[in-house]
Amino acid sequence: MTILTIPTGPIEGQKPGTSGLRKKTRVFMGPHYLENYLAATWDGIGGVAGKTLVLGGDGRYFNDRAAQVMLRMAAASGAKKVIVGQNALLSTPAASHLIRLRRADGGIILSASHNPGGPDGDFGVKYNVANGGPAPEGVTARIFEATKTISEYRIAESQDIDLGTIGTARLLDMEIEVVDPVADYQALMEKLFDFPAIKALFAGGFRLRFDAMHAITGPYASAILESTLGAAPGSVVNAVPLPDFGQGHPDPNPIWAKALMDAMFGAQSPDFGAASDGDGDRNMIVGRGIYVTPSDSLAAIAANASHVKAYAGGLKGVARSMPTSRALDRVAERLGIDCYETPTGWKFFGNLLDAGRATICGEESAGTGSDHVREKDGLWAVLFWLNVLAVRKVSVADLMAEHWKSYGRNYYSRHDYEAVDSDAAQKLVDDLRARLPDLPGSEIAGLAVESADEFAYDDPVDASRSEGQGLRFTFDGGGRIVLRLSGTGTEGATLRVYLERVETDPARMHDDPQEALAGIIAAAESLAGIKERTGRDAPDVIT
Repeated sequence: MTILTIPTGPIEGQKPGTSGLRKKTRVFMGPHYLENYLAATWDGIGGVAGKTLVLGGDGRYFNDRAAQVMLRMAAASGAKKVIVGQNALLSTPAASHLIRLRRADGGIILSASHNPGGPDGDFGVKYNVANGGPAPEGVTARIFEATKTISEYRIAESQDIDLGTIGTARLLDMEIEVVDPVADYQALMEKLFDFPAIKALFAGGFRLRFDAMHAITGPYASAILESTLGAAPGSVVNAVPLPDFGQGHPDPNPIWAKALMDAMFGAQSPDFGAASDGDGDRNMIVGRGIYVTPSDSLAAIAANASHVKAYAGGLKGVARSMPTSRALDRVAERLGIDCYETPTGWKFFGNLLDAGRATICGEESAGTGSDHVREKDGLWAVLFWLNVLAVRKVSVADLMAEHWKSYGRNYYSRHDYEAVDSDAAQKLVDDLRARLPDLPGSEIAGLAVESADEFAYDDPVDASRSEGQGLRFTFDGGGRIVLRLSGTGTEGATLRVYLERVETDPARMHDDPQEALAGIIAAAESLAGIKERTGRDAPDVIT
């Protein structure tokens, strides 16, 4: 078997974002593109010689070919072992758990998360470090620097490795272990949650609809929810992962999971609805006739953690990304624990979790998780909700009504303007940034501006500082607007506008969120001039 040394050169634009490198699938399929980035990753982590890595992906188009390339390159660079999910499949939280369980040095996750798949869709490569979490900024910076100086890469010349059969094989001196992608993850869930209580819930006629969106969570949900916990056959829909996600958009929100929303708001709806995304790290929670925003779900999970066996002893602390609503803050205050506010990106939670400062974390973009892994975990959130409902014997609607009565309601919404001209979006943000010092004390659309700043984060564990993390505007009475440019798209820029208003009057806690936020929405438009600057009359997605 031969090791080939292939001459190459830098390729523009291989800068990883908060969740690795994401580009159009055909870009990754181009000459040297994937190989260059993997070689740069090896350089950025100090090489792979003698190391053990985990490999898996969400099954999107090009996943199988990219996995073979990764194996051949790891073997050529002296890796000791690669543990790979059968058929190169692993959900992102399952990969994180496997890295931690097997004490691997890190792992490669082949996914573009909630982005569409297929030959004309998106693809991504992310490196996770030994704690199971996404590579911190220092590592991604080294990877990016390596992409700018690369001159060659090494790859083994070999036939494809059989990844469909569980067992071991060798490639050069490297061992390849193919494992069941579900088994270890399911064993972890059984330790965290009261499976007998959830089984009893289903045995009593409780009805579930889980939309796997033809993505990676399908096999996990089928095995755990139906086969183990006893949800009725067919409760998990769109359960077979497809390379193009059934030509759908695997993002669990009311827009892309419309069929689920229709079912939950229709006649004879199930008791509980949920969905997960492309790589299994996001979730959507829906009750009969009620959509639970990710921010409210995070707050409710923290408030009800004492009802779940793994968290009954109390929470060390909680954390949320800055754009996430401040509903979690009031729960933390009531519990007498710290609530940390971090930049967007799960890697920022890693230090807090490793240091024992936080137990539960979440982002408004449908990501929730805990210290059981170092990634957000969609199915974990679903099981958490089912555990709480089983123990408390309440409906989703009743639980949320009780929560709002106790803590107040943070009306909250995110407006996304997708594929906006990058220059126009950047100028909008730059111009608004320049106005920050002059805005406090002024009035915008009838609302008094209390504060205006650009969020920067000083990590309390390692003292690192992250700047430029989003523009924040707060108003008298508890209103808030956040604007930031997202790094998860592959075309143009995505402008995200986060809108929040606190309501403490119990008589006004059941309004339509868009109506309740009308004043904040008007203030955002007046403040930023989004329609004029982007040419968009309305957001592409409202969640």
